[in-house]
Amino acid sequence: MNPASQPPAQPKQLNLFERYLTAWVGLCMLAGVLLGKAVPELTDQLRRLEFGAGSQINIPIAVLIWLMIIPMMMKVDFASIRNVGRRPHGLLVTLFVNWLVKPFSMAFIAWLFFRHLLAAWIPPTDADQYIAGCIILAAAPCTAMVFVWSYLTDGDPAYTLVQVSMNDLIMLFLFAPIVRFLVNGASSLHVPFQVLLYAVAIFIVIPLLAGSLLRSWFIRTHGQPWFEQTLLPRFAPIGMLALLATLVLIFAFQADNITGKPFHVVLIAIPILLQVYFNSSLAYGLMRVLRVRHAVAAPGALIGASNFFELAVATAIALFGPGSGAALATVVGVLIEVPVMLSVCSFCNRTRHWFPDAAADA
Repeated sequence: MNPASQPPAQPKQLNLFERYLTAWVGLCMLAGVLLGKAVPELTDQLRRLEFGAGSQINIPIAVLIWLMIIPMMMKVDFASIRNVGRRPHGLLVTLFVNWLVKPFSMAFIAWLFFRHLLAAWIPPTDADQYIAGCIILAAAPCTAMVFVWSYLTDGDPAYTLVQVSMNDLIMLFLFAPIVRFLVNGASSLHVPFQVLLYAVAIFIVIPLLAGSLLRSWFIRTHGQPWFEQTLLPRFAPIGMLALLATLVLIFAFQADNITGKPFHVVLIAIPILLQVYFNSSLAYGLMRVLRVRHAVAAPGALIGASNFFELAVATAIALFGPGSGAALATVVGVLIEVPVMLSVCSFCNRTRHWFPDAAADA
C-alpha cells in the first residue's frame, strides 16, 4: 500500500476522567471543603484514625492510596530493566534529572519564593510548610500518569516502562534520605526519620511488593494477554474512585487552610509551575544533545516534569498532618498537574523534528 494513501493516524486522546482530571479535582476540592465545614466532628474522627500512636499515618487515606498504587505497580515489569544496557542514554538523563536535579532545584526554588520573593504575603511558619510540601512533591517521580503522557507523545512504551521501573526501585532507597536532608536544610522544620520510614514502607514497599507478587501470580495462572487486556482495565475505575475519594478526604482535612488562605493556593502554584517547566526543558534538551530518539526523549521529559502526587500527599500527611501547609502544597501539585503536563506534551509533539527518527544508542 502506498504510504501516501494510508489514512491519517487518529489523534491520541485521553479518556473522560483523564481529560477532565483538573475539573474532577476541583469538584473534589469543593466537596471536601463543604464536608469539612459541614461536619467537622466526623472529619476530625477520620483524621484521628492512625496506624498506632505517633505514626501520623491516616488509615482511610492509606487504604485508598493502596487501591490507587497497587494497580499502578502491577503494570511495572522489572525484568525489562535488564535490556536497558543497549540504549542507556535516555535512562541516564531521566535518572540524572529526577534524582540529582529535580529535588534540589525544587528546594532552592521553593526557598527563594517562599522565603524571599513571596515573603510579604506568606508568614515564616507557612513558608516552612510550603517548602516542605514542594520538596516532598519533587522527590517523588511520576509512576502512573506518565504512561498516559507517553502515549500522547507516541513514546516507546517499553522504554517508558524501564524508566518508571528504575525510578520505583531508586525511590525505595533515596526518597526518605533526600526528603529529610532537604526539608531540614531548606526550612526550620524537623523531619522525624522514623515517621518517614513508616511512610516509605506503607506507601512504597507494601504496594510495590503487592503489585509485583500479584503481577507474577496473575501472569503465571492466566497468561500475560489476559492480564494486560482484561484484568488491568478492570482496575481503572477502582483507581479512579479511590483517587477521588482520597482527594475529598484531603480537602476535608484541609478545609480550614483552604478557606482561610485561598490566595496561598495561587502563590504555591508559582514555584511548582516553574520547576515543572525547568526540569522538563532540561531533560528534553539533554536528550536532544545526546541525539536520543523522540520516542524516548518525550517520555523522559515528561517523567522529569510530573510527580507521584499520591505518594507525595500521603507522605506530607504522615509527616505533618492532614491539615498542614505541607499537605496543602502537595494538593496544589495535584490541581495543576494535568493542564501543565498537557502543555508539555503539546510542546514535545510540535518539536518532534528536532530529533533523529532512529538512533541505535538512544
